[in-house]
Amino acid sequence: MCISDLVRDIKNNSSNFINDQQFLKGKFSWQEGYGAFSYAHSQIEQVYKYIANQEEHHKKKTFKDEYLDFLQKFEVAYNERYLFDWLD
Repeated sequence: MCISDLVRDIKNNSSNFINDQQFLKGKFSWQEGYGAFSYAHSQIEQVYKYIANQEEHHKKKTFKDEYLDFLQKFEVAYNERYLFDWLD
């Protein structure tokens, strides 16, 4: 399965679930776009630890800062003016 199809399905199914359960007063929808980064199988324990400690981790570093760090780490070319315009 290609990543774009997986992300599309996750966004669709999760937003339908959230809206069907009426977890929010208004209608929930995901923002456009996504980012995906891969790691080697040998790093799986580090990924598990990251996920388990994500809430604590984001008390120290914002999602935006971490995402920009990932783009730099993985040498992804980007123009920051097109990222996170919904935050401004």
